[in-house]
Amino acid sequence: MAIKLGQVAPNFTAQTSMGEINFHEWLGDGWGMLFSHPADFTPVCTTELGRTAALQGEFAKRNVKAMAVSVDPLADHMEWIKDIEDTQKVTMNFPIVADEDRKVAELYDMIHPEVTEKTTVRTVFVIGPDKKVKLTLTYPPATGRNFNEIIRVIDSLQLTAYHSVATPADWKDGEDVIVSPSIATEDIPAKFPKGHTVVRPYLRTTPQPNK
Repeated sequence: MAIKLGQVAPNFTAQTSMGEINFHEWLGDGWGMLFSHPADFTPVCTTELGRTAALQGEFAKRNVKAMAVSVDPLADHMEWIKDIEDTQKVTMNFPIVADEDRKVAELYDMIHPEVTEKTTVRTVFVIGPDKKVKLTLTYPPATGRNFNEIIRVIDSLQLTAYHSVATPADWKDGEDVIVSPSIATEDIPAKFPKGHTVVRPYLRTTPQPNK
């Protein structure tokens, strides 16, 4: 069964490149990004894990922990990490789950039935502090993930979770946002003192409230 938005992310305990981890305990009260890879020593995924390591500071600023999943064994992960660090010029600073028994892949509906029973769908799950899935993004094998977009979406998810706003198309951190339809126009000044613009009665914008 596919993981749905708003569903509690399934918990698991697994061996990783950083030791045994209970997923929910590891997340704590922060945000998480769980992302799957078809196999170790694959070219696209090597660049993606390197990019995630390079962006560790950006994830940390947002209180987001990253964890990768591959159905290959731990020994392969440790050898692959050497390649990632060498070719991508990074230090690996997040865990890779050794999912040999496919427990995590099956929990998260990651197996790609049209390829092989070992191939995992390349999906990103963003999980909130309430342990619920806030976002899923699925990529084909030959297309590398856009991590700038993943960071942008996390910014939007966190902003809209804590303020009564939505983000418009192509929004970037620091740009104007949309006031939630649940807020009456006459109540906007008290809640959003930076000002607002009424484009239409249903479309009201305001400067990003947490900037």
